[in-house]
Amino acid sequence: MTDTPPHIAARMHELWMALPPGERLVRGALMFDAAREMILASLPPDLSSEELRRRLYRRVYERDLPADFFTTT
Repeated sequence: MTDTPPHIAARMHELWMALPPGERLVRGALMFDAAREMILASLPPDLSSEELRRRLYRRVYERDLPADFFTTT
């Protein structure tokens, strides 16, 4: 879903592509970090570290962690 008009989306794409690749990478990483912090702030504070990881993963990737994620080999 998008509520951005096509001409605005095209302009944003143009602006992003004008940045050097390294700068795009850094900005993308900073946006991901900001989104992660917002998700963490929205979760209950008393979760175990395992449950916190599960919920964070679910919010970011819209699927559950693999069942064997926390098993050790």
